[in-house]
Amino acid sequence: MTDLTGGTAELQPSVASAAGTTTAPPTGPPRVTPNGNDPDEQPPLEVDDAAVPADDDSANEDQLSSYTASLTSSVIDYPIENGRRYHAYRAGSYFMPNDQNEMDRLDYAHLVTTKILGDKLYVAPIEEKNIHQVLDIGTGTGLWAIDFADRFPAAEVHGIDLSAIQPEWAPPNVKFEIDDVESPWVDRTYDFINCHWMMGSIQDWPKLISNCYKNLNPGGWAEFLEMGGEYSSDDGSFTHDHATYKWIKTLFDGIASTGRDSRPGTKLKGWVENAGFENITYKKVKVPLGVWPKDPYYKEMGFLNLTNLLDGLEAFTLRIFCGVLGFTKEETMLQLAEVRKELKDKRSFNAYYEV
Repeated sequence: MTDLTGGTAELQPSVASAAGTTTAPPTGPPRVTPNGNDPDEQPPLEVDDAAVPADDDSANEDQLSSYTASLTSSVIDYPIENGRRYHAYRAGSYFMPNDQNEMDRLDYAHLVTTKILGDKLYVAPIEEKNIHQVLDIGTGTGLWAIDFADRFPAAEVHGIDLSAIQPEWAPPNVKFEIDDVESPWVDRTYDFINCHWMMGSIQDWPKLISNCYKNLNPGGWAEFLEMGGEYSSDDGSFTHDHATYKWIKTLFDGIASTGRDSRPGTKLKGWVENAGFENITYKKVKVPLGVWPKDPYYKEMGFLNLTNLLDGLEAFTLRIFCGVLGFTKEETMLQLAEVRKELKDKRSFNAYYEV
């Protein structure tokens, strides 16, 4: 994890993001800090030969949340495709389902995210006295917004998403809204903007980041966390012959054919600089796939990440493979069976991706 910190002008918003992780000043667990100063240089992760295969499973809160979107049929009349339910508002602009299985996975993905951030909700150096208005882009089931609102009771947290899948009970300072972040923004400014895991969902990243900049109060912060590359391994154990490689490459190619970026992380630094942000820190973190790392921090991260992937294989794949690339559901499920078998076998490879 490498820091890239620029000077901050007093009236300029600052940006924090992860994986590209861009955030300032540098925070996060020291154990993921590499030697050297090149953001592309990270030390190899040590393999724990005694690790055992990870198989298993996954993981609501207090008080009424206020919905500011009217839940008309255009919002909640969800279509069903290949046995999975998808969002209706701005139909087709997001490739993941929104059914109960996916809601459970999103809750679990929140654990993965906080682990990547060093067991934190955020890494930007924000202070409670300066945080009044907060935006959570792509809030999903709203866990990040709820946790943040609990920690910052004086702040008003706005969580936006295409699907009305947030809990009815949440802290009184949370407002969930059904909206498309790529639509024109309302006249509202924020002290902190959180944007995690939007890869494959955004058509115009520079415009989104520019909107974040324009809608931050002076001295405000934005934080982005996105996947930055394909799966790989330090020891050469992960190859193009693996079913998992063929699956992820096909998935990424399919997402790209829809005009959306599946791996925006490596481009974040340029986009935030071009938008006008200052005091930028860019960080990269290796996210293991499985319990093969020796370091306990990475081992736990790898277990959480693998469980999240196994739980979400169908969700990640079906709409792109069947709806975009023309595979049948049967063909897709056969491919996923091979991937699942490989992922559960500790001997298959010692792979990771970077955020």
